[in-house]
Amino acid sequence: MTKRICIIPARGGSKRIPKKNIRPFFGKPMLVHSIDIAKESGLFSNIVVSTDDREIAKVAEQAGADVPFMRPANLADDFTGTTPVVEHAAAEIEQQGVEFEQVCCMYATAPFVLPKYLQQGADNLSKDGCLTSFSVTSFPFPVQRSLILRDKGVAPLYPDQIASRSQDLEEAYHDAGQFYWWTKHSLQARAGMFATSSYPVVLPRYRVQDIDTLEDWQTAEFLYSALSTRTQSNH
Repeated sequence: MTKRICIIPARGGSKRIPKKNIRPFFGKPMLVHSIDIAKESGLFSNIVVSTDDREIAKVAEQAGADVPFMRPANLADDFTGTTPVVEHAAAEIEQQGVEFEQVCCMYATAPFVLPKYLQQGADNLSKDGCLTSFSVTSFPFPVQRSLILRDKGVAPLYPDQIASRSQDLEEAYHDAGQFYWWTKHSLQARAGMFATSSYPVVLPRYRVQDIDTLEDWQTAEFLYSALSTRTQSNH
């Protein structure tokens, strides 16, 4: 059986939404939604939260996750990317004697993920040519017809395609910002996500919502409530 670990980055110090990772969201701290989804998937031998914040660590442990180390300050600022945090956490876990073959990074603000999508990411890693896997979703409007604001008026981002019909343009996708998979080897080799060796897990748009601002948070509440009502009506 493939040994997998889940790493959930959850630093303190969120500025736009104070205490975002442990702010209550439909009955429990936001972070706990991600922990519960990871547990429900049954994919992981260890679910580890990487944090620099003692309050977040306490919430994580109460929810059944492990916090075997505190993240150093140099990896907890506003400029540190996800990959260095995952690399650090995986190295710490391995140093403590935990064996693993695959690593999944799941964001602390990912209440819309379903276990089946995590499974698809894990399955992708066994396919020929796949080094990494992550969640994507489609843009709701052709990006080739994007506009940019000027001092007076607007301008097309892609002038040569602005007059094209929507149905004639290739559909574009973006990072859904929910989870990322590596093999142990590809993580150590720093294999990137945005490459032909990275196989996507395509999510429906109604299961994707960035949560970086208060407006994002409110949108997530509307979306989660609608999905919950839909799920209940289907039973």
